[in-house]
Amino acid sequence: MTTRSPSWQMGDSMGSAAPDDRPDVASDAEPDIEALRTVQNSPRFRALKRRHRLFVLPATGLCLAWYLAYVLTAGYAPQVFATPVAGSMNLGMVWGLAQVATTFAVTMLYVWYANKHLDPAAAEIRAELEPVLAGAGAGANGARA
Repeated sequence: MTTRSPSWQMGDSMGSAAPDDRPDVASDAEPDIEALRTVQNSPRFRALKRRHRLFVLPATGLCLAWYLAYVLTAGYAPQVFATPVAGSMNLGMVWGLAQVATTFAVTMLYVWYANKHLDPAAAEIRAELEPVLAGAGAGANGARA
């Protein structure tokens, strides 16, 4: 079985994916819609979606609240941001830098979470589904063995 790299690892610097070079799936084959629906309704796929939401929704909510607090404080209490911290550095600058740091921290945390909790389950589901889809490709063009 041929493994594929994510599209962001292939192609040019803009992240465009290279053409599909997997020999086991015809590029013009229609996927087996019933097989896809079966997987979509399976308990394992639903658990995977639930695990994904368990991270994404709270993280998004917290980040939005953190950013909204920054914007509201800047707009309605600018004197708070004018508070000196060290030298010419004030609280507004520190909070702004913390916003950037938060973005990187959440990204790294999500990558760790996905690698540990999401990717293994997705790989199992994909491994079960690929033969079904490859079979649909064989029926579509008749040239597969």
